Amino acid sequence: MEINNPVPSGPTASKPDRDVNAILKEKALALEANFLAEMLKSAGFGKARDAFGGGAGEDQFGSFLRQAQADELARSGGLGLAESIYKSLVERT
Repeated sequence: MEINNPVPSGPTASKPDRDVNAILKEKALALEANFLAEMLKSAGFGKARDAFGGGAGEDQFGSFLRQAQADELARSGGLGLAESIYKSLVERT
């Protein structure tokens, strides 16, 4: 996912500013991924099937599958929440 960087970069920007922006982008993506994981959980994604299911192991590791899917969804564009969150965080810093 490409998030536009409203803070100037290059020779006029200091190194800590770029580090902070990278951290803000990472946290915004993580927040969107967690939101998507909860949405997938509510939709029933990753729950064990009644017939020919994976049993207790599938129940225990379903959350890992949901989180991995949500992380990938967020990285590939997701709902666009990460960009909005990032812009909001940059305005507050």
